[in-house]
Amino acid sequence: MNEILTKNIVKKYGFKFSKSLGQNFLIDDTVLEDIIQAADITTDDLVIEIGPGVGTLTRLLLQRAKKVCAVELDTDLIPILNEELKDFDNFTIIHGDALKVDFREIIGEEKSVKVVANLPYYVTTPIISRLLKGDYNFSSITIMIQKEVAERIAAKENTKEYGALSLLVQYHCSVDVVRKVSPAAFIPQPKVDSMVIKLNKLPKPRVDVSDEEFFFKVIRESFNMRRKTLSNSLKNLKIDKEKLQKAFEDSGIDPKRRGETLSIEEFAKLADCIKESI
Repeated sequence: MNEILTKNIVKKYGFKFSKSLGQNFLIDDTVLEDIIQAADITTDDLVIEIGPGVGTLTRLLLQRAKKVCAVELDTDLIPILNEELKDFDNFTIIHGDALKVDFREIIGEEKSVKVVANLPYYVTTPIISRLLKGDYNFSSITIMIQKEVAERIAAKENTKEYGALSLLVQYHCSVDVVRKVSPAAFIPQPKVDSMVIKLNKLPKPRVDVSDEEFFFKVIRESFNMRRKTLSNSLKNLKIDKEKLQKAFEDSGIDPKRRGETLSIEEFAKLADCIKESI
């Protein structure tokens, strides 16, 4: 049903897909339903949808949510969305870039806020980073993203997928992998598999650190050259060699280890010990 609806809207308005905006519209009914179920939308929720396309998922969200605010960058989609969803009085659209819009202004006084999105692959990581670092009061983020990125987000230590993105997301959220999605679920079809994941915001960060910015700096440096040992990677922090050595001793972490072997708790301990030593 949603496949026919989406294709009819695209044809009706003569819409041309933009490769530069990474547009792939979801048309598979089972995937749409799985996203809705995972997002767990109620009549108390303000839903912020990033990249609504022609409103296929938006329509389902509007039937369940208190309000839906869609953020869409493509000028050509604004009149289509306004026309197709005009019967919903709980719908608002913002013509803008999700990397620049003021989410605090959108949220206002709303207490229950959830993000749902079929994210363009090329902006997945910047958008996730912005949502998590912005300290907004989202309770969850349910997103369709490239399978490879989803695997990196959900990865644990001692795997090749594990890295700075895994740690950023898991510092702020628990991660649930909802399902894999094949290219056939979209028009036009992408060249890679996708995945739906749900990020549930933790009541407080997963680990306590004395300096959050420094904690993530240590993580980034540890993964800049994955094959290097920690003692070599962390030279870029420009810290006295003896002080760095003392931090390794105080944290109980072997400087010959690589960043990919450290748990988030070990990174927290190491970062705090380095901070104390300088």
